[in-house]
Amino acid sequence: MRNYKSTRVKNLSPNSVFSNMTLVAQDRQPVNLALGAPDFPAPNFLKQAAIAAIQNDINQYASVRGLLSLRQAIANRMQNRHQITYNPNTEIIITQGATEAIFATMQGLIEPGDEVILFEPCYTTYLPAILLAGGIPRFYTLLPPNWRIDETKLSAMFSAKTKLIFINTPHNPTGKVFNNSELALIANLCQQYDVLALSDEVYADVIFDDKQHVPLCTYPGMYERTITVSTFGKTFGVTGWKVGWTIAPSPLAEAIMRIHEYTCGSGTAPMQEAAAQVLTTTSVNFYTDIIAQYTAKRNYLCDILNKSGLKPIVPYGTYFLMANFFGFVDDIEFCNYLSAEIGITAIPASSLYHNKLPSDIKLVRFAFCKKQETLKEAGMRLLKMR
Repeated sequence: MRNYKSTRVKNLSPNSVFSNMTLVAQDRQPVNLALGAPDFPAPNFLKQAAIAAIQNDINQYASVRGLLSLRQAIANRMQNRHQITYNPNTEIIITQGATEAIFATMQGLIEPGDEVILFEPCYTTYLPAILLAGGIPRFYTLLPPNWRIDETKLSAMFSAKTKLIFINTPHNPTGKVFNNSELALIANLCQQYDVLALSDEVYADVIFDDKQHVPLCTYPGMYERTITVSTFGKTFGVTGWKVGWTIAPSPLAEAIMRIHEYTCGSGTAPMQEAAAQVLTTTSVNFYTDIIAQYTAKRNYLCDILNKSGLKPIVPYGTYFLMANFFGFVDDIEFCNYLSAEIGITAIPASSLYHNKLPSDIKLVRFAFCKKQETLKEAGMRLLKMR
């Protein structure tokens, strides 16, 4: 029998590290600090909103663009928070989570041979989305402990071939929050070279220590060239709802819409309606409480890691952190040791980089979006390393 796989599939590597860590977690039952999914119950008011949507018979196909109630809630949120206006009828598209939003954006806007600048380490779906669109990735490597962007180095990556720069702030896995000077630099370079920007801002509400999230689209000259991607699940702890969206000026949104229409079609109507109601009615106190809870979890895990002989790099956003380890050949060996001997799963940082790291940089990623009992159990196990 001939090989029926397309060239596109043959050229994609499986996400083996995440798959292996998941299998390890199932096989050995360690404490799973690898997966970025909360293990605590969703807030009751979210569940009630979903129940109400189903009981009110919002159970048929939603508009291909997504329910207007949710698109309007997102437009209101951008206006109220950032004083920037988007038309919910033409500039907002509801997607099946952020992954579909990114895929549709790349397919809608990238031509084969276009160069796309992205910052690594990065979430594992970014690179395949670029490659499937025929784009050529150009990696800017962020290095610990500060993950800073060098103006000269970044500027040198832009050229007439550059079509888009892909940023993620707050940044998974480093916890970096892009600062004003970095965003202004990116905005200036985008305008100088007539480049689009895709800004993944799914962790915009998970931010610590008085840091501020400022959307890239609010910078002068960036409204017309920025596609903002976000999602409902990260803030509210319901990653399985898969309600995401793109926000972009109508010429860009229409290109994204054509791909979305013929890949996803209509999303899950009751989840969209529940998300609309929650975004519309949730008070600022909820967001303050979420930040306080995650700050406490972050601080607890950082303290445990320090006591265990690791060196955590304190994150300013997301619910991930990177930590330095010592005494092992590489991060794969260390993660296997953590799982087999300590009973903890983590993600080796090398799986999130394309370029090989210097040999003296040894990092793993931990997720702290876990209930306190989970973190305490993880702490007891990690302290065995002392």
